[in-house]
This record gives sequence, C-alpha cells and structure tokens, in this order.
Amino acid sequence: MEHDMQDFTAEARRFLDAHAAKAPDRTAFTWGEGDDSMVYFSSLPPEEEREHVQRARDWQRIRHENGFGWITGPPEYGGRGLTPVHDLLYDAIESEYDVADTGTLSVIGLGMIGPTILAHAQPRIKDRWLPAMYRGDAIACQLFSEPGAGSDLASVATKAVRDGEDWVLNGQKVWTSVAQHSQIGLALARTNPDAPKHRGITAFLVPIDAPGVEVRPLRQMTGGADFNEVFLTDVRVPDDHRLGEVDGGWTVALTTLMNERATVGSEGAGPVAAALSPDRLSALMRATWTWDDRALRARLAELLVDAMATEHLNTRALRTLRAGVTPGPERSVAKLMYGQNLTRAAHFVADCLGPRLIADTGKWGTYAWSELLLATPALRILGGTEEIMKNILAERVLGLPKEARA
Repeated sequence: MEHDMQDFTAEARRFLDAHAAKAPDRTAFTWGEGDDSMVYFSSLPPEEEREHVQRARDWQRIRHENGFGWITGPPEYGGRGLTPVHDLLYDAIESEYDVADTGTLSVIGLGMIGPTILAHAQPRIKDRWLPAMYRGDAIACQLFSEPGAGSDLASVATKAVRDGEDWVLNGQKVWTSVAQHSQIGLALARTNPDAPKHRGITAFLVPIDAPGVEVRPLRQMTGGADFNEVFLTDVRVPDDHRLGEVDGGWTVALTTLMNERATVGSEGAGPVAAALSPDRLSALMRATWTWDDRALRARLAELLVDAMATEHLNTRALRTLRAGVTPGPERSVAKLMYGQNLTRAAHFVADCLGPRLIADTGKWGTYAWSELLLATPALRILGGTEEIMKNILAERVLGLPKEARA
C-alpha cells in the first residue's frame, strides 16, 4: 500500500506540474497584504459566475483525461477504481497548485449525486450521465427541499403520476444550489399518497431543460444568487430515469444524504479556512486594539481549540479509511462543528470590529468580513440543520431515547 501511494503521489505531481503553477504560500500571513475577501457564497455578477463555472468544467475535463477526474469511480464509467484514500491524497496534493475551483461541480454533483446514480440508476442512465458528469460536461443539482418540507424530507408534496412509460411531475423545490448551471437534477416526488410518508416517495433524474422546468434565482443577503427555486409543471420524465424502486425513494435519498454529510463535514473550515487562522484572528485583535480584552481572548482560545478538535476528527476519519474501515460518527460531528465554528468566528470578528463591519471605510480586513457574517445562517442549515444533526447524534450514536412525536 505504501509503495502504491508513493507511485500515485509521483504520478499526481507529474500531472499537476505539467498543467498548473504552484499556488502561493497560504500559510504565510501578514496583516494588510493580499486578498482580504471572506466570501462563502458567490456574489459575482452572472457573466463572471458563468466564466468561473466554465473554468471549473475545463479543469475537470483535464483531470478526467489524465485519470484524476473520478479517482474512486469504476473504470467502466471512466473512473480509476482506486480507494477514498487515493482521492483524499490527490486533493491534498492539488491544494498546493493554482487551479480552478471545481466546487460548483464536485460538492453536490460529483460528491453526492454521482454516487447515488452509481448505486441506484438503471444501466443506460449510468452510461449516459456518469461519464458526462465526471468529465465536466454535465452539472447536477439536488431537488429535495420544498417550501413545506425542508429538513423533514419525507413530507415532500411534489407529485409524480405514472402515464404510460413516463412519469408526470408537478411541484416546487427550493434552496436548490447550482440549478442555474445544471443539466440534470435528482428529485424526490410522492408517488403513493396513501402509503406512510417515508414509503410513498420515488426518486427521479429530471433533465433541467425538459419542458415545464423553470429555474428562478433567489437573491441572498450577500448579493449573490447561489440558490434557486425550481418549478415543475407537467414535467414528463421517462421511467428509465427513475432511481431505485417505485415508492422506494427514501432509500435513494439516504444514499445522497450520507454522501452530503461526509462531503460537508470533510471540508473542515471550507472555502474560508482563513477565518479560523490563529495568525489572522490575533492580528485582527491587534489591529482593532482589542488584544487587551480578556473576555475576547478567552473566546478566541475556545474557538481555536474547537477548530483544532474538528481537524483531528477529520484526521481520525482519514486514518479509519486507510485501515479499510468505514468511519463512525466522526464525519457527522465534523459537519456539525463546521457550521458552528465559522458562525462563532464571524460573531467574534463582529465584536472586534464593531460598526466597521457594516460600514465600508475601505480599510483592509474590516468590511470584507461582512459577507461571512451574512452567510452564517445558511451554514447552520446546509447539509442538515444543527437540530437534525444533534438529534441524529443523540439517538443513533449516544443511544438516547427518541423525542416524543405528536
């Protein structure tokens, strides 16, 4: 195994050296120098965002052509057939290079929906969509949440009625990330209104360009529109685009959700890792003359300890994977801490900056933090709300009794 990893590392570095430049040293930090952006969700104008997505697709295609587009995937669908450890190792190596951010493709489509298609789709659909997704030709979104069914996914109201060899879908989805860039969406719909709510749901792959699909952007507090609402009006979906059995969509949904929690939790501090940097936060305190505030220093110490503990949880999960064992609750706890740590960091910064957080004076390292603060409500919801995650950990990990149901 060790020799295999050495060969894989050398191959990955040869590929990256040939196609990308080394990234600047992200560990070095000097207050007042470099980019002070703390953006979690995109706030780019639509044309710039489309260019950003195209760069991501171009880089994904290059990776795929060189054997790094789907490291853990089956060879018959364009993958390498290697282990999750190889995948994590490649990600660590690539982080040293200046390449396009492929999060638009990878977090939802490749990290969550791709594995679900592999597990539950019919062979022709696997052949059609899996190579296209991992080659960067197709982007996928998740059509789960609804206005009346967010964390309680089993309460979906979107209906699917069988009509010959097709299904006709009607309903509304909401908070759908990257739908505006997607070619396919994984939707849950109710197919049996008389069955218990978990047992009357079916999963479908819905082409976003199908007649009757309408994507409307939702403007966020940060100014961007990463999320969308999607309306399905008499949308016809062939039966071969059904995932799993009729009325068996809850099993399909669980596959996606488990990949979602693993994907979100493994991000650590995610795209704003600098928000939890001890150097940056302590420099902020000195720049705002709050270093002598003992209460703030104590809060900073607690935050950094929790960030370190979260990092160790992810390291522990990696060691478990290397041993060939499926990780336990580490990823779920890391997902919970992921949102909490960034939320606490944003609130800590707000107390250091005061009104400078909401008034753009042009001073480096001040107003730039406002976008992270505005994103924090979403961080406590995406990938499963904090309340849902705590219930899961309490009931399934700690063995506590389930809360009473009405």
